[in-house]
Amino acid sequence: MAGYNLEVKARRNESGEALIKRFSRKIKNSGIIREVLDRRYYEKPSVKRRRDKIKRKRVLAKLKQEQNKQ
Repeated sequence: MAGYNLEVKARRNESGEALIKRFSRKIKNSGIIREVLDRRYYEKPSVKRRRDKIKRKRVLAKLKQEQNKQ
């Protein structure tokens, strides 16, 4: 995992709830949670490649479908 050092400083007159919400959003957008969940169990390189290949096909099919609509 890359070295993440996210910090959120309180803004003027910002409530604690808003601060926590902003921090949670920052964590989610940075992809830390996704990376932790992906690394939870070992995945063979061949399985990773297969999963990535399927994902690429799905994205390309979606792009092709959007181009055909235009």
